Amino acid sequence: MVIDFHTHVYPEKIAARTIDTLMASAPDVAVHTKGTLDALLQSMKKSGIDKSVILPVATRKGQFDTINKFAKHINETHDDLISFGGIHPDDDDPEDRLQLLKTQGFKGIKIHPDYTDTFIDDERYIKIITACARLELLIVTHAGADPAFNVIHCPPVKARAVLDVVSKATGVNKPFMVLAHLGGIYVHKEVEKYLIGTNCYIDISCSFASLGSYCDTSDEDVIKVIKAHGADKILFATDSPWNDQKAYLEHFRSLKGITDKEKELILHKNAEVLLA
Repeated sequence: MVIDFHTHVYPEKIAARTIDTLMASAPDVAVHTKGTLDALLQSMKKSGIDKSVILPVATRKGQFDTINKFAKHINETHDDLISFGGIHPDDDDPEDRLQLLKTQGFKGIKIHPDYTDTFIDDERYIKIITACARLELLIVTHAGADPAFNVIHCPPVKARAVLDVVSKATGVNKPFMVLAHLGGIYVHKEVEKYLIGTNCYIDISCSFASLGSYCDTSDEDVIKVIKAHGADKILFATDSPWNDQKAYLEHFRSLKGITDKEKELILHKNAEVLLA
């Protein structure tokens, strides 16, 4: 069993335009599928990936209904795809909206501080993350740099502050947030300083510089994080379509210095617990 915990798709009618727009803002980043549902399913079949978690991004206020209608349809029609919901920090009545997503069976939400021009420790995000922790909705956030932006809105020091504040406010002791991209693209030293050993999951999307993805971390860096943070809090993830699922999975499986048991935790067992 293999679960990819970080993928993206777009509705058929806007997928090509969306991919073109994103690539224009980050021309050095490659794309490996057309960004559609069918393209992801074909990639999964080719790669030997059994399930993929889709992470929609609300880039502006007012997208909540449209984004989550599409996500809900995916969940109702595909057994091998699990879409999270999306919310913008400026959305009205965030607690009510998150309760609706919980009622509809969503397992979590995705936020992207860069695309909303909002720091992760902003009171609006604190409010959203606190509500999610209480509702047992997992939060996945982009972390570290993004090729389309000059400001890092989710650096490790701020992510750590959010983890501490929300844990204290809610009394939730189990991990309730996933920091994507090995805890933060281009801020690896800060990840080691502020996030290793804390109450969060880390996904390994965009973490292998040898694959040409947007990152500066080596295989040795990834292994070091897995060993230090604990394999039970690491999730296999690719960020498809921005990385090739087949190449990414093969590369991860080839890593030396990680036991088969650790690889099983990362490839599917941790995700199975989170997704119930």
